[in-house]
Parts: sequence; C-alpha cells; structure tokens
Amino acid sequence: MGQGTEYGLVDLEEAETPGDEWEEIDVTDTEADRIARKRDRKFEQFEERIKDADQFKVEQSVFDDATLAALYKLVQDGYVEAFGGPLSTGKEANVYHAQGDGREVAVKVYRINASNFRQMRDYLEGDPRFEGLGGKKKDVVLAWTKKELANLRRAQKAGVRVPEPIAAERNVLVMEYIGNEEGRAKRLGEVHIENPETAYEVMREYMRRLYSAGIIHGDLSEYNVVFDEGQLVIIDVGQAVTVHHPNSRDFLERDCENVASFFSRQGLETDPDELLEFVTSPEPDPSRD
Repeated sequence: MGQGTEYGLVDLEEAETPGDEWEEIDVTDTEADRIARKRDRKFEQFEERIKDADQFKVEQSVFDDATLAALYKLVQDGYVEAFGGPLSTGKEANVYHAQGDGREVAVKVYRINASNFRQMRDYLEGDPRFEGLGGKKKDVVLAWTKKELANLRRAQKAGVRVPEPIAAERNVLVMEYIGNEEGRAKRLGEVHIENPETAYEVMREYMRRLYSAGIIHGDLSEYNVVFDEGQLVIIDVGQAVTVHHPNSRDFLERDCENVASFFSRQGLETDPDELLEFVTSPEPDPSRD
C-alpha cells in the first residue's frame, strides 16, 4: 500500500437501509438437478469439456453431475462465459477465476461432502431463514450457498464493500472478482498497512453497518478482508448469522477480539470491549434479547 492510501468507505447515500425482514431460502431441487437427471447431449458435451480442462483435472472430485449441471445452467444463463484457473482451494469450497458477461467473475463451488459439515450446521441452526432445515448434507450445503448470496446482498445494501453478488445455482455462487491482471487482491494480513488508523476506522464502521443491517460476520479477521483499489473489501460471508442467532453475541465478541488484536499488532491502542460497544450502539443490542 502506498503512502497516504485512503481506505474509502462506501457512501451511505448510495445504500439502502435493510430492515429486519428475512428472505425465504428454499433448498429443494433446482433447475441444475433437473438438468443432471435429464442429461441431454449438450450437457454431456459440456461435462466432457469441463472434465478434460487442465484447470479442473485435479479437482474432479468437486464436480459431481449436479454441480456440473449447475455450472452448465450458469453458462446457459450468461453469467459465465469461460473458466480460468483456481483462485483458492479449501476443504469447504474451491474458487475459480472466470469470464462473465463482459467482466471477470469469481465462481465459488461448495463441496457437497464438506468436511466441516457439522460446523456449517452450527451457523445455520438458529438462523430464522433456515428453520426446519433437514440433516442432509446436500440441503445444508445448498442452504449455505444461498445464505452467502443473501448475506452479500444484505451487506451491499447496508453500504459495506463486499464482492458484488451475481447469481447462485445449487452449490455454485458467482460473484465479482476482486483483483487485477496480477492476481487476486491481497488479504489485509498479507500487506503492509501505511495508515492503520484509517483502516481501523473503516473496519469499525463496516462492522457497525453489518450489525445495523441485522447480520454478524462470525469469522472476521485480517484473513477475510482484502485490499482493492483503495478500499477494504470484506469477503467470505457465508457463515454470517442474523443478530437473532443464539450464538450471535459470541460470534460478534470473537470478531471484535480478532479485529482489535490485528490492529493492536499494527501499533494502535485498541480494546475489543470498546469496539463491541461502538458496533452495537446507538441502536439497542438485539443479541441480548
């Protein structure tokens, strides 16, 4: 980061004010499931091309028929035009670089057989958007994908800089690519911060805006914030919960401890309790109800 870098906030005048209403999130079969069952000639040709592509050969375990059908549907709908290589790989999901409708996008593919399946349930159970969710792994992962899409939309409406959500199909999420021709944007923990005071103020304000919009990130740290073109961008909001989640207070306190600790290491005097008070005021604290 260059000297004098400003960590510009998103202008609140451009943002809506989300209320306490919640989206109904359906985990029944999608069009991708129907495509996978039908398996017509065009889909089989697409499947063969994907499985033969160099960037996917080592990841074939991620792409079952229904996942390939989800990618096929997103291509047919014009959200994805060409696939690039992987941006990140993990136990929960792989993220790929792709070309979308006139711009670069990131395609996040959640693994149906995710190794942290039980942890996913901990974040979903108690969220009013997922009442009555069954115990099937597929349903949990599909709910998680739609939850991340909904969380991105809610954060964006609240004036928080996040990757723009574009589309979701089954266990595949398409969103804005954050980076440039040199690669993905660097995480906050990977760069030298010239102006930690300003960066901390932006982080505090974004946490407050998320809270005012009724959600808590739940895994916020220097590893889930990236720096892009003069702005801090919060990423990986799949686990974010509503303020009504039974563990929301614990998640928020952990977020405050992580953020305060990171900026303390940058030479600032920070206090997680003061940060918590800032994030939860002046509005009443619904996580105490």
